[in-house]
Amino acid sequence: MSKRIASHRRTKDNVRAQDKSTRKTSLKRTRPPGEKALRQDRSTGIPLSESEIKIESLFISLRWLFLLTVAGIIGINTMFRSSEFPSEIIALLVVGGVANIIATIMLFKNALSKAIQNVMLIQDIGLTLGFIAGSGGAESPLLFVSLIPIVTAALRFTRLYGLIVVLGIVLVYWGITWDQQKLSLTMPLTELIVRALPYLINGMILLLAGGALSQIGVRIKQALIAEREKQEYEAQTELESAHQKVHLIFELASTLSATLNYERVLEAALDVSNAGLREFFSGDKEITQVGMILLFGMDQTLYVAKARGVTTQDERVRLPAQSGVLAEAIEKTDPVVINDPREDPELEKITAMYGCKQAIVVPLRAGFESYGLLVLGSPEPETYSPDFQDLLVAICNQAVMAIQNANLYQNLMEEKDRLVTVEEDARKKLARNLHDGPTQTIAAIAMRLNYIRMLVEREPAKSLEELKQLEELARKTTKEIRQMLFTLRPLILETQGLIPALEQLKQKINETDPLPVIHLELNKEAEALLNKEAQGAVFYITEEATTNVRKYAKAKNLWIRLSQRGMNVIAEIEDDGIGFDVAAMEANYATRGSLGMMNLRERATLVKGKTVIKSAPGQGTKVTVTIPVASPDENDH
Repeated sequence: MSKRIASHRRTKDNVRAQDKSTRKTSLKRTRPPGEKALRQDRSTGIPLSESEIKIESLFISLRWLFLLTVAGIIGINTMFRSSEFPSEIIALLVVGGVANIIATIMLFKNALSKAIQNVMLIQDIGLTLGFIAGSGGAESPLLFVSLIPIVTAALRFTRLYGLIVVLGIVLVYWGITWDQQKLSLTMPLTELIVRALPYLINGMILLLAGGALSQIGVRIKQALIAEREKQEYEAQTELESAHQKVHLIFELASTLSATLNYERVLEAALDVSNAGLREFFSGDKEITQVGMILLFGMDQTLYVAKARGVTTQDERVRLPAQSGVLAEAIEKTDPVVINDPREDPELEKITAMYGCKQAIVVPLRAGFESYGLLVLGSPEPETYSPDFQDLLVAICNQAVMAIQNANLYQNLMEEKDRLVTVEEDARKKLARNLHDGPTQTIAAIAMRLNYIRMLVEREPAKSLEELKQLEELARKTTKEIRQMLFTLRPLILETQGLIPALEQLKQKINETDPLPVIHLELNKEAEALLNKEAQGAVFYITEEATTNVRKYAKAKNLWIRLSQRGMNVIAEIEDDGIGFDVAAMEANYATRGSLGMMNLRERATLVKGKTVIKSAPGQGTKVTVTIPVASPDENDH
């Protein structure tokens, strides 16, 4: 073996006291505890593993088979010929039997060294040749019994050793035949061939059979070694799993309460769920479950925030949570267990669930606010017992509190970065708009004025036409500048309110862009329910969404609606353009790639509102802003 060192048992207290690096080193340097049959010779200190003991036991069994086969064949041959049992064979059998008994005792004591193994192999070869010579030589009925030590040579050493042994035995056999049959090179060639051919064929058959058995012996040895490596791997995996379980359970509270990293909170929740499963099902069979944390996105559908054991395609799935076990868990706010989850109308979209026989859905909820769901799937039935459900509820409660803390911190940092970025983007946008619009136009006006000055001297009539075009260009530039000023600070919003500001926004857009055609559906009663701050948020959200439609949507129509639904004011901006992938847009937000759309959500959040974006390629886009109805005192502000 490559590693032959003593195994040491460590107590749980010692394991807990070790750090992570010490535990990894310990795993590499100790024999896995799965080797229950590990024995050790106290004098030599050389251990034998269970697989090595199996190989040595196989050698001893083959040797006994070898000796019994020889005794049986010679005994039967003696009976038929009415002759005495050869004394040479008896002596060899006694020697072989005594040697095998000694080998058995040494195996039991685990004292079989490499030198002794080599001596046993030489003895097997000597016994084979002695049996062949003592039972008739060339006519020996024991010729093919020599295949047994060939197998042992291949098992103990390599294929090459087995081939060398069989080749040596065949050469000795041919040598004995040459001597006993009194063959000579001076004999006529035909006579030599006729007399030597049967023995030559016997030797070739023995050579081929020995090569085949040598290959079989090597395969047996490889299978035993593979079994040993598998046992070592399973034992090491079990030990690592135990260390990980202890580590996760003892650090659960500190990890979830201390971290302000949103990603780590979700990963810790899944890791602890898996550790809890192993804690409840600590049998020989390891259960590998599918785990997902689903959170609500901007379109109010569930997306996979973190997952274990799912495919890349599963991670892109969006679930509406409108039916099946997901909707039931959200409605009941309690864990829901389902058998055969692949038959659920929504979980069937998750490919990984097809291998699960039971699933559990636990809500991630704090008060009246629902963040999402923890979904676990097991390939075994009756996995999620009531005790395990209680553990999952505790994990989710801790995770929700940690998510809230992480959200607050992350939102604070993002808001800080956003304010800096938005301010910088506003300056860049203003500079870009001035450069691409009025600046270019004024430069063009200056060039045309110079041109007109030359025309006045040469072609006065043509200069009048140029002046008319120049006047139109100046009027257009004036409108663009006024629209920029209106966007930066719409005074009409402060003096007359939201609806006049939206009407003026429509008018100014129509002055420069004929498409999309803007349709206003505005309710004055809904406007009266919004305070100044909320009206400003609705206006800027509408202006931002409208700008996105004009730039990217290629829409023909744009609807702006303002209405009241229950205790909420609803603002909708809908177009019939090309649409886009909302999930891809949310992914780009992680790299700050789509701040314009994200501003829609953040502006609504500032007035306790919520923004939902629904879109799909080729199906247009609908932005819905829901703002709670303000109290009269708030409206005064």
